[in-house]
Order: sequence, then C-alpha cells, then structure tokens
Amino acid sequence: MVLLLAVVIVALLAGTMLRQYGLAGGSSARVEPGARGEGARDPGLGMAPLDPGAAVPAPRTAIERARGLEDSVRQQAGDLNKRVDDAAQ
Repeated sequence: MVLLLAVVIVALLAGTMLRQYGLAGGSSARVEPGARGEGARDPGLGMAPLDPGAAVPAPRTAIERARGLEDSVRQQAGDLNKRVDDAAQ
C-alpha cells in the first residue's frame, strides 16, 4: 500500500515537471486574460510599441538545450579519453 502511494506521488510530480518544462501537452502556468496582448503594448502604459522588424532570438526548447548539453559532454569525454590514451603511451 505504501509502495503504491509512493508511485502515485512520483507520477504526479513527474507530470507536473513535464508540464513546467513544456514537454507535456498541458500547461501549468495560468495566464489571466488581458495580462498579455495588445493592451500590454499600449504606449499609454509607458511601454515602447512592438517593432515587427526587430530580430527576435529563436526560442530554445528544453529538448534542444538537453541535446546541446549531451553533445558537449560527449565531446569532453572524447577529449578526456584522448588525453588518457596519450598519457598511457
């Protein structure tokens, strides 16, 4: 019974984490209507108007960041293996 309860808790936490990282279909963040949108860009509110010609950096998803980290770790491991092999000779 305790094991079942532990599995349920882990499943709930994992689902919440996946939603927070954007890897699940749902969204854990609640945005109220009117919090964003045209009203937030109104120059009367003291904000600069949106410039559609401005360069916007491409968003990086969690998967892209993880793949980049994986590539970096693999490269470092390869470099370390090469140094160990060179030192052994």
